[in-house]
Amino acid sequence: MDTVAAGVTQLRIQRFVNVYFVETGTPGEWVLIDTGLPGSMKTILAAADELFYPGSHPEAIILTHGHLDHLGSTKELADHWNVPVIVHPLELPYVTGQALYPPRDPTVGGSLAFMSRFFPTQLPNLEDRVQALDADDPSTPFLMNWRWFHVPGHAPGQIAFFREADRVLIGADAFATTNHDSVPAILVGKADISRAGTPFNYDWEAARKSVQTLAALEPKAIGCGHGPVIIGPEAAAGLHHLADNYPIPAHGRYVHEPARTDASGVEYLPPAPKDPLPMQLAIIGGGLLAAGAAWLLTGGRRKHRKSKAYKKAAKAAQKAGRYPSPTPPLYRGGVGS
Repeated sequence: MDTVAAGVTQLRIQRFVNVYFVETGTPGEWVLIDTGLPGSMKTILAAADELFYPGSHPEAIILTHGHLDHLGSTKELADHWNVPVIVHPLELPYVTGQALYPPRDPTVGGSLAFMSRFFPTQLPNLEDRVQALDADDPSTPFLMNWRWFHVPGHAPGQIAFFREADRVLIGADAFATTNHDSVPAILVGKADISRAGTPFNYDWEAARKSVQTLAALEPKAIGCGHGPVIIGPEAAAGLHHLADNYPIPAHGRYVHEPARTDASGVEYLPPAPKDPLPMQLAIIGGGLLAAGAAWLLTGGRRKHRKSKAYKKAAKAAQKAGRYPSPTPPLYRGGVGS
């Protein structure tokens, strides 16, 4: 666990995604922001016991957005603690099973984009636990010294959190504090303020504007959904650099035309570009099958030729009286021949 600022602790789950324990200001009271990947419940419970006291529970779980690596353990934890789950209203259709997010775009390139083809799309249903933020009230429930900001582009109802008193920013996946296009970089956790969630960004212009909104806050300490804590002048400087030089991919489904969403889910999707991977896999698979067939064929012929030659030699040796049978014995009377 790493300290972002007073009363704000980052816990990294499986070296991939972060959750945040944020104290309310009342002793012993806190809120959990995001819940990491599925199967993270025991890790989060152990961290809560260590930070606060055994059996401690939050006032609520607040989700920056509903992607599986942020919502993965929410239902189990909310049921265990018997606490509400709070999201932006535009996230409701996705976390209650009414809609699916805009499809990921594996054609934008990078190792995360490649792996995104294999990520599940169905989410746990939080219908019996979830509550919506008041979209007209920027104060954060239970965290009255914090404001939330709507930062779409990566998820329709994504929100970030900012505490003005010490300029602390929890940036969700509006950006990352590591190179989020590289899975190895994510696992190593090298600090690098960069764009986040490339294959999941459904509106690139909105994603750029979200980074610009957060850069204008001039944060002094940053924690995001992915990557290490960044504290000091490099926090604002790095975020400004990203805002001024936001890298939009050269190609991809949503690069020239975004998906459109509304309160009920996805309203419009641009056509999907052709994904070259299936054809590439088919070519590779066909080549491997052909090589395997050739190996089996030539190997079988060699074995057949060897078998005929061996039988011929053994027959000749038998006629010469060297062996009593076509198969020579290894030992005679316990002594090697």
